[in-house]
Amino acid sequence: MEPEPDKLSALIDVVQALEEAGVAYALIGGVAVGIHSGLPRATLDIDIAAIAAPSRRAVTAVLEGAGLRKTGEFEHRVNFRHPSGEPVQLAFDWTFDAMIVRAERFELQHVSVMVVAREDLIAMKQRAAADPRQRKSKRLRDRADVELLRGDVPDADEGW
Repeated sequence: MEPEPDKLSALIDVVQALEEAGVAYALIGGVAVGIHSGLPRATLDIDIAAIAAPSRRAVTAVLEGAGLRKTGEFEHRVNFRHPSGEPVQLAFDWTFDAMIVRAERFELQHVSVMVVAREDLIAMKQRAAADPRQRKSKRLRDRADVELLRGDVPDADEGW
């Protein structure tokens, strides 16, 4: 029987490994949207951008040393699986470097995490929503994320 994926444990393990190794990073993607909007956001994985300067091989070794298993490598990212089963995607792209420098520290469940700034996340989501190479459902989700980040957050009592 496979373990139940655990976003929080995976996030804590990845953040601790990156910080102990001195790798600059920022949480991006759906988890970052949830943190900034204050609304839980369903997402398949944890997306983290790492500063492009260090060796991908060295950063990959850091995460493998923390117990993550590499599941794929692409031009600008490396995919991992946490021991809990949670997918983790680490992006390496110089276009993220300035955003990583501007990232803000948030406290989550007794762990301090660097999260890309709201305006940078909005810009990222706008670019992704406009990219015709993305699946239509992904582009729609990115547009919805932009609206959440701009404050269009539902009220639990508003009904349908």
